[in-house]
Amino acid sequence: MVHFVGAGPGAVDLITVRGQQLIREADVILYAGSLVNPALLKEAKKSCDIYNTATMTLDEVLAVMERSEAEGKRIVRLHTGDPSIYGAIREQMDALDRRNIPYEVCPGVSSFCGAAAAIKAEYTLPEVSQTVIITRAEGRTAVPEREQLASLASHGATMVLFLSAGLLQQVKEELLAGGYEPDTPCAIVYKATWPEERIVKGVLNELPKMAENAGIRKTALILVGDFLGDEYALSRLYAPDFTTEYRHAVSSDAERL
Repeated sequence: MVHFVGAGPGAVDLITVRGQQLIREADVILYAGSLVNPALLKEAKKSCDIYNTATMTLDEVLAVMERSEAEGKRIVRLHTGDPSIYGAIREQMDALDRRNIPYEVCPGVSSFCGAAAAIKAEYTLPEVSQTVIITRAEGRTAVPEREQLASLASHGATMVLFLSAGLLQQVKEELLAGGYEPDTPCAIVYKATWPEERIVKGVLNELPKMAENAGIRKTALILVGDFLGDEYALSRLYAPDFTTEYRHAVSSDAERL
């Protein structure tokens, strides 16, 4: 059995209980060494074989899985954050299907959640934004034409950009072309939840300079949108005149009494 495990955003105590237990039980761990906090591996038993996949190809990763499965070993494939977001797990799962090797996925806390927690922000605010767009700038890996940043920016929604810290001039130009205002609030969150976490806030028009001044070139999320501003409406869910399954609305007259 291969267990794809989300390692969380970085802090060792932000992995799920299930994920931590799978690490403890593993005979073989293949971890994304460029992003996963190596401190998580301290939970592995001494006899566990550990591979850093940052130096491996897909075929090499699959060869370890196939050999370990044939030996009856429990395998953990440790991905950063949640494996479903930029985890490149589909290609691994399809290859395991062709080899008749069983697998399961253990979700994790994504870094975009860690980043929101770090800056103490809520992505979805009434009358500001009810949509979160998770995307990336086009670099060496292409992005579908319909998902170019300028097209996505036309919605004016909250945007979270992965894998884009080294392309911020391009990001700025495309988001402005798509309709965000130059003074749209934005933030750069470097290594969210890690001990070396850093947060830089500003406006879209200054985004490249913000990163340059802070010396941030990678391993950072870019957050863009008016959710970072000060204006928003209160949630209707807790309004006294709003009836829910659990609470009846209170009239204005009753409130005064």
